[in-house]
This record gives sequence, C-alpha cells and structure tokens, in this order.
Amino acid sequence: MNARILAATTARILRQLRHDRRTMALLVVVPVLLLALIYYMFQDVPGVFDRTGLVMLGVFPFTIMFLITSIAMLRERTTGTLERLLTTPMGKLDLLFAYGLAFGVAAAVQASIASAVAYWLLGLDTSGAVGLVILIAIANAVLGVALGLLCSAFARTEFQAVQFMPIVVIPQILLCGLFVPRDQMAGWLEAISGVLPMTYAVEALQEVGAHTSATGTLWRDFTIIVACVIVTLTLAAATLRRRTA
Repeated sequence: MNARILAATTARILRQLRHDRRTMALLVVVPVLLLALIYYMFQDVPGVFDRTGLVMLGVFPFTIMFLITSIAMLRERTTGTLERLLTTPMGKLDLLFAYGLAFGVAAAVQASIASAVAYWLLGLDTSGAVGLVILIAIANAVLGVALGLLCSAFARTEFQAVQFMPIVVIPQILLCGLFVPRDQMAGWLEAISGVLPMTYAVEALQEVGAHTSATGTLWRDFTIIVACVIVTLTLAAATLRRRTA
C-alpha cells in the first residue's frame, strides 16, 4: 500500500462524510437516541441498562457502519467513481483500507459521543474504564465497515446491499450472548457463535463491565476483532469489482 495515496483517499472520504448531513446524523444522533430509548425502557429495573447499554455501545456502531459502507461502496461502483479511481496508481487495498481508516475516525467520534451520553447523562456504570469501551466500539465499527465493503461486492443495487443485514448482522446480534448466555445455547448454536466476530466484541465489553482493569480475555478478544478486520478487508479487496452492470 502507498501511504500517500492512503492518506489522500482517507481525507477524501472524510470530506464526503462531513458534507453528508444525513449520514452524520445517522452516525452521531441515532445511537444516542437508541441508548436513551433503552435507558427509559429499563429505568425501573436495576442493573439492566448497565449490562444492555454497555453492549449496545458496541452493537450500534457495527450495525450502522455496515449499512453505510455497503451502500457507499455500491454507489462508488454504480456511478463509475471506483473505475476512475482504479485507473490511477491507487490499488484496491489502498481504497478499502482508506475506508477503514476514515470510518474508524468517524467511529471514534461516534463512540466518544455515545459513551459520554451513556456515562454522564444516562448513568451507565461499569467497573472498567470508559476508554476501553470506546476502543472496543471503534474496533467493532471498523469490523462493520469491513463486512459492509465485502458484502457490497455481491450486490447490484442498494436494496440488495440492505438485504445482507438479516444475513450478516442480525444472526451475530442474536448469537453473541446478549440475549442468552452462550453456554446455555444448543451445542451447534454455541459452535456457530464461536466463529462470529460480534461474539468477541460483546465478551470484551462484558469484561470491561465486570473488571476494573483490562483482562487477558479482553485483549484476546480485541486481537481477534482486529484480525477479523484485516482478513475481511483483504477478502473485500479480492472480490471488489470495478463497476456494477
């Protein structure tokens, strides 16, 4: 990868995001509103928001970034922008890792704002540091970006891109251990959950909620998430097409 091209492409994507008010609202405002909704749903049940709200700080960025990037990359292809970019010295990996970096910056802003609201306005209480929550949320958001880029290669329209949500995102949310502890699932479901990256993001956040300092399990889970991001972006580069017929 070319560092200069990577930096220039990352800056271009960030400028596009900054001027897209609807996308910025989806990135920043929607997670806050959803967290507030969860808070008021469980405000009379002690401890539930601390568990559920904490996990949602990782789930919301993953879901939103998956949706945004799968559609954004599809538009790059259908408008011919991608084909023009790839006639320059830019490679596919340069482009996809630039997307990962740009949306990683956006995820840092999103996670910081959502965490600030959760901790200081909604009273979220965890044993671990808020910085670890933000770090895991950013990694999970970039994972959503990587999976969105990979899935966009197999879509021809925006509607088809959205159809990957119930295939890729929802099963991970259902099997990550949020609703039912993984060791209480049927054996085959627990085995499936063990290969889904969202499982490790949720486990890492639960470690933050239960321990005052970073544990070995947390860093193991974080490493798995980062490895999944790198592998997925590489696969996305291998399957990326210049245009959509």
